[in-house]
Amino acid sequence: MSTLLIVEEVLRERGTPMVVREIVQLAAERLPTKSKTPDTVVARDLAMDIKKHGDESRFTRVSPGRYTLRELVLGGSVGAAMDTPLIVSDMPDMPHMPHMPPEMIPDIAPDMSSEIASS
Repeated sequence: MSTLLIVEEVLRERGTPMVVREIVQLAAERLPTKSKTPDTVVARDLAMDIKKHGDESRFTRVSPGRYTLRELVLGGSVGAAMDTPLIVSDMPDMPHMPHMPPEMIPDIAPDMSSEIASS
């Protein structure tokens, strides 16, 4: 069975977007690769499939490093399965930044959080 078929099974079983590391952990021994870095193999195969097939690919990238099945996004089950929407446009002054709710942004500088919130 091909890597992408296994990835498709894992994503379908979970029903929510997943990072490559989670996919590899759940797929475990089912993956056909003997690579020491299966994360790289899965990420490469997903990226190549999306680039090659575009909107016809079974997969879609919902954020950097996070993938799901296109049918789940189009069918609306991904948004329903997540606590927050995939895209929130509440930061129009920062077009270079991905738009996401503040609770999804990692807390990497807690001492600056009040300064950022007040600007």
